Amino acid sequence: MENKAYRGHVLALPYPSQGHINPLLQFSKRLVSKGLKATLATTLFIHNTMQPPSSSSSLQFDTILDGYDEGGFAQAESIHAYLNRMETIGSKTLAELIIKNKNTANPIDCIIYDPFLPWALEVAKKFGIFGAAFFTQTCAVNFIYYHVHHGLLKLPITSTPISIPGLPVLELEDMPSFISVPGSYPAYFEMVLNQFSSSDKADAVLVNTFYELEAEAVDSMSKLEGSVIYLSFGSMASLSNKQMEELAFALKGSKFHFLWVVKASEEAKLPEKFVEEVGNKGLVVQWCSQLEVLSNKAIGCFLTHCGWNSTLEALSLGVPMVGVPQWTDQTMNAKYVQDVWKVGVRAKVCENGIVERAEIDFRIKEVMDGERGKYFQKNAKKWRDLAIKAVSEGGISDNNIDEFVSKVINS
Repeated sequence: MENKAYRGHVLALPYPSQGHINPLLQFSKRLVSKGLKATLATTLFIHNTMQPPSSSSSLQFDTILDGYDEGGFAQAESIHAYLNRMETIGSKTLAELIIKNKNTANPIDCIIYDPFLPWALEVAKKFGIFGAAFFTQTCAVNFIYYHVHHGLLKLPITSTPISIPGLPVLELEDMPSFISVPGSYPAYFEMVLNQFSSSDKADAVLVNTFYELEAEAVDSMSKLEGSVIYLSFGSMASLSNKQMEELAFALKGSKFHFLWVVKASEEAKLPEKFVEEVGNKGLVVQWCSQLEVLSNKAIGCFLTHCGWNSTLEALSLGVPMVGVPQWTDQTMNAKYVQDVWKVGVRAKVCENGIVERAEIDFRIKEVMDGERGKYFQKNAKKWRDLAIKAVSEGGISDNNIDEFVSKVINS
């Protein structure tokens, strides 16, 4: 069998539970039918309990270790203990399995891993191997967990029905039990959310479904990248009550989710019951790590006062902007955002000096939708790449810093 000319070698790594093993087993067989060599790697305990493959099977089997060879999960003190030990020992033995195959006629070209085991992707990347996440549950369920993981669905859920793009209107009783009953099985809940801790770094994402079965959910999940508005007006700007109201109603009527940083001193300016009425569509916080937020691929637009720090962070991270400048240098920065760097637009104020809700909504759509949106995204990516190049070793900013340091040392 080893002398056969395969088109590539895929290693499939399921979470050690029957409901997770069987989908990857069937998918691996499908890959074999396409001319690939496929190896299903299970824990030693699971391997010893599986029915031996038939002699005619072209699917290969191998093992990794989880530290519980005699009893598997039942041998562990707790789910946390099991997962922690499996990550430590599983990572090591997965690496050994890759090395074992390295100098054979069919080295491992791809690892397909269950996202319940996100560390498998780290091992794949370490060896420069293509890594693909394989979600065994429905796209709809994964979509719900994704929303929770990224703060788009706030827990505990306090109002129903629940509206999530691409899904039917949901009641609390329809939700996965980890969500409908907060605090139930916290270790498992953490595990299902951690599926998305590195899935954006995977080279491919596979879901155990087919398009026609969940078309709306699949389409909505495909559009998640760049689907959230982030709003922040810095630490010094103070918006009028009317401007806060216009922003709030624009967000409430928008089709996009949002994250809005509202200082404690500004919260009283929000319309009454605004937070309750937007429900899971929006999140209002007093503070967040702006760099972390702008780094998140879900962010598609930064509605900003165009302070230089905020503008530079957005440029460096490739996020298009809607500028609502307030004072000092911000108007000039907004000019450059729109007309020079071409990474966004400046919202226009009306006669009374307010940016009205219709204008806000129009500018958000301009940046996040259609051909104009694609144009801004393309330019934002260009400036992000140039920023990275400038500060990387040998880049112009890096060289200038070296020159400065040299002058300090030799002065």
